Amino acid sequence: MAGIHDEGNRIPYCLNVNGFLDGCRGMRVDQIPTGSITLLHDQPFDLDLTLGCGQVFRWARKDGWWAGVVGDRLIRVRQEGRRIFFEGAGKNFIRDYFQLDLDLEAITSSFDRDDVIHRAIEGCRGLRIVRQPAWECTISFICATCSSIPMIKRRIEMICQKMGERLSGPASDYYRFPSPEDLAVTDPAILKECRAGYRGEYIRQAAARISTDGGWEERIHSLSYPEAREELMTLPGVGKKAADCILLFAFGRYEAFPVDVWIQRIMQANYPEAMEGRGDPCSRIGRFARHYFGPYAGYAQEYLYASRFTFLSPSRRDKRAGPL
Repeated sequence: MAGIHDEGNRIPYCLNVNGFLDGCRGMRVDQIPTGSITLLHDQPFDLDLTLGCGQVFRWARKDGWWAGVVGDRLIRVRQEGRRIFFEGAGKNFIRDYFQLDLDLEAITSSFDRDDVIHRAIEGCRGLRIVRQPAWECTISFICATCSSIPMIKRRIEMICQKMGERLSGPASDYYRFPSPEDLAVTDPAILKECRAGYRGEYIRQAAARISTDGGWEERIHSLSYPEAREELMTLPGVGKKAADCILLFAFGRYEAFPVDVWIQRIMQANYPEAMEGRGDPCSRIGRFARHYFGPYAGYAQEYLYASRFTFLSPSRRDKRAGPL
């Protein structure tokens, strides 16, 4: 695989880092998927930027480690220079989730076309788009509508605590993301307690649709970008921006260019030609971005979003604005 060098997927003894693996006593060594990966020098990765930029909501940093639940795994990961240390998952999972085999230098070089995006690339070097579970990503961005990142995180965490299954062993303070079947029959009052507001009914309806459509994820994968976007937008609560976020972060459709208030401001200020043509601002900006930045327009968007305070004057920095 390009970009990394593996340094083993197992350890010969049970590590005890901040108590995380206290519960592994008595387990066989081959049951403890803990290890490290060393990045090659020409393949940058910045863990803090990647998990802190607003593309994911169930990760938190404490004592130098990032901890998050992905599927039925509680994963902890930290970075020391070019080495990534991880617990709770195997190296192949980590490599795929963080997309470490992608040639990030080639990707960013493909859209490094002007001073604005060049500054964003230099300021966010190593930021990678992760590959999220499609179902969880879909509900997360329904929850994200018109909300700040802290509020989105609290809302999703409450939904998981009230309706998700508690993990076992040393991860017992963490919860799986609830299944479509569980959310589809959730009492609306519970979602109200989770501060879902008007999004609660969207969540229930989207869950009901997906729970009865066993081939939903595979069908989205098989469609072209415009078709996949239209299909996602048939789900209650999924508009253009949310559909683009889901395609970018869960399906690896790097041509998707989510447009929120931050991106619209950045594009208006730095790429005024993006506002020309027919359609609503989201459509015009997206068309321009795919033409101008190319097949990795979504990566360009993520770098611009992560650099938003660099490109906007203090008077235009509304910190209440939400994520992508």
